[in-house]
Amino acid sequence: MFIQMIEGKVADEAGLRAQLEAWRSDQQPKADGWLGTTSGFTADGTFVGIVRFESEAAAKANAERPEQGEWWAATAATFDGDVSFTDCPDVDTFGAGGSDDAGFVQIMTGRGDRSEIAPLAEELSAILARIRPDVIGGTVGWPGDGSFVQTVYFTSEGEARTAESADPASEEDRAAGERLNSLMTVERFIDLPNPMLYSR
Repeated sequence: MFIQMIEGKVADEAGLRAQLEAWRSDQQPKADGWLGTTSGFTADGTFVGIVRFESEAAAKANAERPEQGEWWAATAATFDGDVSFTDCPDVDTFGAGGSDDAGFVQIMTGRGDRSEIAPLAEELSAILARIRPDVIGGTVGWPGDGSFVQTVYFTSEGEARTAESADPASEEDRAAGERLNSLMTVERFIDLPNPMLYSR
C-alpha cells in the first residue's frame, strides 16, 4: 500500500467540498489502484486528506493523468496558499485498517523506528484490541525519513475521549499501553470530528 497525506489551509470550503464530490463521480472510476480516502476539516480551517493506493506506481500513474491534473488545478484554487504533500511508500495496518465505519478519526505525526515496530505488529494489534475497543483500526505510513503518519479510526469521538482518559483495567494493560507509547514519539495530533470516508 501507498499513502499520501494532503494538508492545507482552506479559503473556500464549499468549493473544496464540491471538488471532492466531483473527484468521486468523475475521477475515481479512472483512478486505477485507488483504495480509499479519509479526509476532513480541522477546527482551524485546515483540510487534511489521507489517500490510499495499492502502490506508489498506481498513485504516480493517477497523478500523471491529464484529467487528474485539471481537477487538481481547480481544487488548488480553493486553498489559501500552498498545499503540502507527504508521500509514504511503506505502510503498515492494524485492526481493520482504514475503515469507513469510523465516527471519529485522529491523525498523528511524529518520529519512530519502523524496524523496531514492524516485528511486533501482531502483538501490538492484539494489545490495542484489548485495551482500546473504541479503535476500529488504522494505518501507519512511513515517508522513509524516520517520521510517520498514523491514522486511527475510532467508533466515535465520545468513546475515544472516554477510553483515553480511563485508567487501565490491570497493571498488565498499563504496561502494554506504555510499551505502545514508547515506540512512537507523537509530535502532532490532528482531529477530524466529522470525517469524510470513501473506499473503492
